[in-house]
Amino acid sequence: MISHPRIYLSSQSPRRRELLKQIGINFETLLLRSNSSRKIDVDETPHKNELPETHVQRVCQEKVKAGWMSLQSRNLPPLPVLAADTSVILDGKIIGKPQDREQAAATLCALSGRQHQVLSAVAVAFEERMEMRLSVSKVTMATLSEERIRRYILTSEPLDKAGAYAIQGYAAAFIQHIDGSYSGVMGLPLFETAELLQTFGYPIL
Repeated sequence: MISHPRIYLSSQSPRRRELLKQIGINFETLLLRSNSSRKIDVDETPHKNELPETHVQRVCQEKVKAGWMSLQSRNLPPLPVLAADTSVILDGKIIGKPQDREQAAATLCALSGRQHQVLSAVAVAFEERMEMRLSVSKVTMATLSEERIRRYILTSEPLDKAGAYAIQGYAAAFIQHIDGSYSGVMGLPLFETAELLQTFGYPIL
């Protein structure tokens, strides 16, 4: 059991911070740092022939392990570390963040009028223990005109988002139906997060 109800969030995502605050989680942000011997903390590049479900869970697991290692190397108080990873899937392929406005437009055209999946994995690590959950949501996007896509891209909102849209932003008006977790589509499935934290003894409302 955890004696002090506080955790570390191993993520730079403002959306994940907002979601944890929404359910009353007391946390500190644990930013992963690079060093001379390791250029990046977690390589999110999909492996060859790796299934999307395997990819998102592997990356999530690597993130939470990197967070725990960072905590230890910096001699921070030992508290549970939470990490998450989210992928947008269309036709069995991972749709990442667009590199530019042109790619964002192409991604939105591909999603327009169709259903896609959003996979969101969340993991908690403490000492020798690590637990993970996976949320799978089906999202149906309305048919978007070229003009509507163009106006959306002008907001710059899609440029740093997986799948080139933010469901909590302007793109909320594009979403016709969700079968699954709204917070999971945002980037942190709150039901699974609360369930995980409870298994580590964190008090949840």
